[in-house]
Amino acid sequence: MDQRIQIVSIVLAVLLLVGVLELVRRRRLLERYALTWLASATILLALAIWRGGLTWIAERIGIAYPPNALFFIAFGFILLLLLHFSAAVSRLTDQTRVLAQRLALLEDRVRDVESRDAAVISGEDEPSNLTSTCS
Repeated sequence: MDQRIQIVSIVLAVLLLVGVLELVRRRRLLERYALTWLASATILLALAIWRGGLTWIAERIGIAYPPNALFFIAFGFILLLLLHFSAAVSRLTDQTRVLAQRLALLEDRVRDVESRDAAVISGEDEPSNLTSTCS
């Protein structure tokens, strides 16, 4: 592997590792996501430092130039992270829909109780249809 490419790969992997740690320290990245990023950055750093390992992996995969194997592995990690985040977004979308439905039901109940209280305060009899829905 060319010395310059190895140095650039090492620097980028270290910057990724430091960046993730800084985001965790500032509480901008949850620990559950940070573990995935830290593992990815650590593996990329190890492969960038260990020339023999990267060459061995490149030969097994069938890639002629070992630095391309490093980028291939990094691309694989990115795809896995995108899949993980897509699953998380899907779960959060479902939870948001359920919460919006529950909020609408609670707002309806509050409106019913407020109208019933207003009727009681004004001296009117309590409407019978409101008592059956609030019970």
